[in-house]
Amino acid sequence: MHARLIHRFLQCLLVAFCLTVTLLATDLRAADDLRTMVNALGGGNFQQNQKQVETLAKTGDPRIVPALEALSEGDLYQRKADGTVFIVKPAGSNFTLIDAVTGDAAGEEAKAALEKIKVNNGLRRTIRAALGGLTLMSPDTGVRLQAANTILRTPSADALDGLDAALAAETDGTVRAVLEKARAASVLVSDRPVDEKKAAVATVVETGGRDSLSLLSAALATADESLRPDIEAGISKIEDRQALWAAGQNVWYGLSLGSVLLLAAIGLAITFGVMGIINMAHGEMVMLGAYTTFVVQHIIRTSFPGLFDWSLAIALPLAFLVTGVVGLAIERGIIRFLYGRPLETLLATWGVSLILQQAVRSIFGPTNQEVGNPSWMSGAFDLGGMTITWNRMWIIVFSLAVFAFLLFLLKRTPMGLQMRAVTQNRRMASSMGIRTPWVDALTFALGSGIAGIAGVALSQIDNVSPNLGQGYIIDSFMVVVFGGVGNLWGTLVGAFTLGILNKFLEPYAGAVLGKILVLVLIILFIQKRPRGLFALKGRAVET
Repeated sequence: MHARLIHRFLQCLLVAFCLTVTLLATDLRAADDLRTMVNALGGGNFQQNQKQVETLAKTGDPRIVPALEALSEGDLYQRKADGTVFIVKPAGSNFTLIDAVTGDAAGEEAKAALEKIKVNNGLRRTIRAALGGLTLMSPDTGVRLQAANTILRTPSADALDGLDAALAAETDGTVRAVLEKARAASVLVSDRPVDEKKAAVATVVETGGRDSLSLLSAALATADESLRPDIEAGISKIEDRQALWAAGQNVWYGLSLGSVLLLAAIGLAITFGVMGIINMAHGEMVMLGAYTTFVVQHIIRTSFPGLFDWSLAIALPLAFLVTGVVGLAIERGIIRFLYGRPLETLLATWGVSLILQQAVRSIFGPTNQEVGNPSWMSGAFDLGGMTITWNRMWIIVFSLAVFAFLLFLLKRTPMGLQMRAVTQNRRMASSMGIRTPWVDALTFALGSGIAGIAGVALSQIDNVSPNLGQGYIIDSFMVVVFGGVGNLWGTLVGAFTLGILNKFLEPYAGAVLGKILVLVLIILFIQKRPRGLFALKGRAVET
């Protein structure tokens, strides 16, 4: 029995050995066949080489990918002595030879002994299409997606068989969508029946986008009369869809600008509403918050690089404290002596803004400072036909969070109750025991602190320089006046309304003229509603 088992085991070994030898022989024959086909590239002209590349691509063998890539990059040479083609790499005065099929090292050769296989743009396009087809069946999803995009950019009727095979095997939804679009584009440039081309037009229209519009426009130039109505209708449908997405993109840009204006103006709305102070140094509080972020990131970069993604979380409370203390010092040192004299207050705060700008310029220099984006605020993603950047999205979320916090502070805390009391009737509040001077001081400090954390957010989308705040002070005042002095809901609606209006006017009037038109519209609006969108009864209104 043992002898029988040993005999069977030896039989299995013999069969395995024979199969291995057979496979090796088949592989060697295939390699020799591929090498012969690759060597043929050395003796042909551009048109002959294009046909040879197509023949190589039809083998479906991924081993020819390095040779085709080398040909496209000008690194494929033929040895003059025997006509063998190699991939070459410079090695001093010689070339290092690499087998074009196996990728094994093949020694060195003098440069004079080799002749470069020339390539032109037409041959490169053929190579790109061939490489795309060869990599469609790769186990790597990223490689398959890149191959599908390559065919999409250079559609070819010869790629249809490979695309059909790839679609039958594809399981990834993203790659499959690109493959379907690439197949439709290839059908449009083929001699397939009209019905199939109409189905391809419908597929291209369904996917939409600028690429689809370019494909249909190119197909329209060579389409026959029976296909032209479908292509023209598809182009019109895509253009209408793109117009809607463009409007949506403008709304997004407007919301993004509105969130910036909300952050810059919300602190001003509080101080202006409670104290009636026109604070021309408010923009410099924003600037100080941005420079606080710069200092925090500089310390983290030099001493704690692993904490960079937490830099904004660290900078937010520090910026609030720094600007809040500066605001408290300004109110206690200057503004409290100027209540009831708005013109002198305006001039005094303007002077403070110049002092702060020059101080920052002397400490940090007049040039822009580098403030980086943490990884979670970098990059963008597509939403339909719109592109959403992460930093803008997080700033919108942050501005709404600040708004909600202030709303809670004003409506649900003793400090908020005192601030509203002083806003509505200062004398009555004072007679009820509220220390109105300290309410003014804390309100000014709170408004300045909020401007500081606005500077942290703005440092992620704007240049950090001594003039940072000057770009937002006028817009902030427009938001406050338009929304209603001292009203947070008015500030929210005013900021987003002016942001969206600006973005819709800019494509037609330009950035500068668009702002002028917005200012004119606000002036006309104030003529009808002097108290803004949401009128608030307060000291400034009463006086």
